[in-house]
Amino acid sequence: MCGIIGYTGTAPAVDILMQGLATLEYRGYDSAGVAVVTGNGNPRVRVVKRAGKLSNLREILDGTWLEGRTGVGHTRWATHGEPSDRNSHPHQDSDGDLAVIHNGIFENFAELKSELIADGHEFASDTDTEVIAHLIGRHSDGLARGPEALADAVRAALRRVEGAFAVAVVDRRSPDTIVASRREAPLVLGHLDGASLLSSDVAGLIRYTRDVEALLDDQVAILTPQGITITDLDGNRSEGHRYTVDWDVDVAEKQGYEHFMLKEIHEQPAALRETLLGRTRDGRIALDEQRLDDDDFCHLDKVYVVACGTSFHAGMVAKYALEHWARVPVEVEIASEFRYRDPILTPHTVVVAISQSGETADTLAAAAHARAQRAKVVAISNVVGSSLAREADAVLYTRAGPEIAVASTKAFTTQILALELLALFLAQLRRAMFPEEWQDQLQRMAALPELMEQVFGQESAIRQLAATVAHASYVMFVGRQVGLPIALEGALKLKEISYLHAEGFPAGEMKHGPIALIEQGGPVVALATAGHVRGKIVSNIQEVKARGATVIAIATEGDTEIKAHADHVIYVPEVHELLYPMLTVVPLQLLAYFIATELGCDVDQPRNLAKTVTVE
Repeated sequence: MCGIIGYTGTAPAVDILMQGLATLEYRGYDSAGVAVVTGNGNPRVRVVKRAGKLSNLREILDGTWLEGRTGVGHTRWATHGEPSDRNSHPHQDSDGDLAVIHNGIFENFAELKSELIADGHEFASDTDTEVIAHLIGRHSDGLARGPEALADAVRAALRRVEGAFAVAVVDRRSPDTIVASRREAPLVLGHLDGASLLSSDVAGLIRYTRDVEALLDDQVAILTPQGITITDLDGNRSEGHRYTVDWDVDVAEKQGYEHFMLKEIHEQPAALRETLLGRTRDGRIALDEQRLDDDDFCHLDKVYVVACGTSFHAGMVAKYALEHWARVPVEVEIASEFRYRDPILTPHTVVVAISQSGETADTLAAAAHARAQRAKVVAISNVVGSSLAREADAVLYTRAGPEIAVASTKAFTTQILALELLALFLAQLRRAMFPEEWQDQLQRMAALPELMEQVFGQESAIRQLAATVAHASYVMFVGRQVGLPIALEGALKLKEISYLHAEGFPAGEMKHGPIALIEQGGPVVALATAGHVRGKIVSNIQEVKARGATVIAIATEGDTEIKAHADHVIYVPEVHELLYPMLTVVPLQLLAYFIATELGCDVDQPRNLAKTVTVE
């Protein structure tokens, strides 16, 4: 969450900063601001910032001439202090010599703030970020001018702070320099001739360069137009993780769709195809990156799956596949709770950590805890070189491409596919399946993209259905077995982008309480595809119908009998029982999307939400 952009070079900085912030809007934010070093003979740092959307900042900048070739920009998602002009980033030190932008949380900011107040500092905001600005300012007093002097002050200040952060600093005393650092929060550097860039996300850089470098924990980068130097917190030379981006900025454009979310829903067949490419080597399933011996997997005694939000629902699907195919016990955990309950982890435990960005703070913390307990970590991520991918023992990339809309769609379905590939990978190593069995499943997976495209043929009918549901006060989703996580995901999507009250439940639990919520005409979405629990879910449909619910069933093509129990039926093609989630979620994504547009909601950037959650 929050967006960082920085530029130093020969072009007007403010234009590049605003373009970068616009690219990063999808991350979620409630205020925006820029700081530019202006003037030649007597440089100064000028800050312009406003609460609300980026358009508010743009209106002010239209009447403000910020002439300068070095600057930083920020979109803030509030953690300390309400969303307001005064709490927006950038923040300055007491003398206004420097400006700081920051993602994350400084956990000991209160202690440092008290120290600075006692030293005579006065604060203009409620944020933890302003504390680091004052702290850097105090350390820079009396230092010589120049990039290394500013870096010394930043390093000295950061040695005092605790927590997770990504920080970028500009200073009038070093007018062509940006100093940046990170700890457990993403920060990516961009290399190009005559200029240097930084961003919290590769998407902010690829308009200008594909030559990028991920800054590692507790590294400090000094950016000038001549290039980038990286050190550790003690000033010793170091290197980040440098790589070439292999996708174009065009994929981040809407390409004729009204919203990024609708575009990304329709990109799911292509994303599944990409995720399936090259998954076998020498006739066997393989991970993208593996630093484990096969014995580490063969002798595992338990698998934990840790994730947050939508990724958690993908992990729930994985439990069924891992237990059924690989015959290994699995627990699925909310990542933010995992390490606090003292889970039993051994060298024979595998922890599967799922994060679309690979930067989700709670998931990174859970993976770090697992590594500290000598468990093995397998990462499922969409971002090559992400923090999670670098820290894991093995990685399986989802290859969904950049996902701009805050509400995840194609990242979710590719996560399920990657997790089920992992289940087959473990099954082959543990000899829990015959080769012809897992090869048959691979062939079934290869058919999924074409089958998913068939689901889009019902888009018009789903749009019409959405109009009848949009003004309901409450929507219930129910499912069993692999239908349960999709019911939970369907409810989450609807909540995220339409703000309707929606909940998902195990269908068998309806009679133990949730059925009290059923009212005349209230919509209930039931996952009722073919499988060994289909008869049970039909019984649950009858229970809610008897109490006046309007039932929308997601069923398998050819199931005409379901029409006797449901008011509306959306069909998906027949597949293996464990593969249904990748098809059944598509109608629910479309239903949520069309309900949200019917209500006039901001589909791509729903209120209070962020794309990448880098705070705990």
